[in-house]
Amino acid sequence: MANLVPIKKEHHQNLKIAAQRSLKHIAGLHIVPITAPEYSKGAMSYPVFIVKDPDSNRFRSVAMLGLETGENLFLKGDDWTGLYAPQSVGMVPFSLGLDPDKEKTLTACVDLDSEYVGEDKELPLYNEKGEETDLMKNIQDTLGRLYESEVMTERFIKEMQDAELLEEVELVITFANGEKKKIVGIHTIKEPKLRELSDEQVLDFHKRGMFIPIHSMLSSIGQLNRLAQLRNEQSDVKVAGVQVVPLEK
Repeated sequence: MANLVPIKKEHHQNLKIAAQRSLKHIAGLHIVPITAPEYSKGAMSYPVFIVKDPDSNRFRSVAMLGLETGENLFLKGDDWTGLYAPQSVGMVPFSLGLDPDKEKTLTACVDLDSEYVGEDKELPLYNEKGEETDLMKNIQDTLGRLYESEVMTERFIKEMQDAELLEEVELVITFANGEKKKIVGIHTIKEPKLRELSDEQVLDFHKRGMFIPIHSMLSSIGQLNRLAQLRNEQSDVKVAGVQVVPLEK
C-alpha cells in the first residue's frame, strides 16, 4: 500500500526522484482512469468507456487495456507500447492529497515507499537553497491540471446522463475455439440518441467543445480490434472477434 505524504520542504528538502521510471505498477490492470480531455489522445490506442463504481454508484471513465481482469496488453516487461499513457498512471509516485495544515486544500503528495523515491536518487525536488526545482514546479502544475481534468470529466459524465446519452453495453468476446465470454458493466455514448439532440443542444454542445470527447469515445470502440490483435500476439487462446451489444432496459 502506498505511503502518501504531503511534500513539505522542512521534511523533504533532500528528497529526490529516480530519473528513470516505468508503468509496471499497472501491469495487472485491465482498466485505468482517464479524463475527458484525454479521450482524443487515448482513442488512438485503446477503447474508452464509462463504468459505474459498484460501491459508490458513481460513474468514471476508463481506458480499457485488456480483455479480462489482470490483463494489460500494452506492457511488455517494463515498456509501455501504447501511443499515449493516461495522466493518472503516469504521475506515480505523486498524487494530490489533503494538506493537513490548510483545511480543504489539496497539495502535492509523494509515496515515500516507492522504489523511485529516496535521497540517493538523481532528481531533487529542492535545490541547495531550499527552493523548489523546475521538476517540483512541473509536478505541482501537472497535478493541478489533472485535478481540473477530473472535475471536467465528472461534469461531462453528468451532462451525458442528464441528456440520456449514456448507454450500457456488454462486450461479447468470441474465441477461435468457439467459446464466448462477456464483459459487462460498461457504458458508452448512445449514438442514435445523439442524432435526436435538438438544434439548440447541438449548438450548445458545439460551442462548449462537448462533441470532442463524445466522438472520441465513440471512435475508440474500434480499438477493441486492436486489443484482440494484441491478445492474439501474446496468447495461445486466440480471439476471433469482439462484439459490442447494447443492453435493453
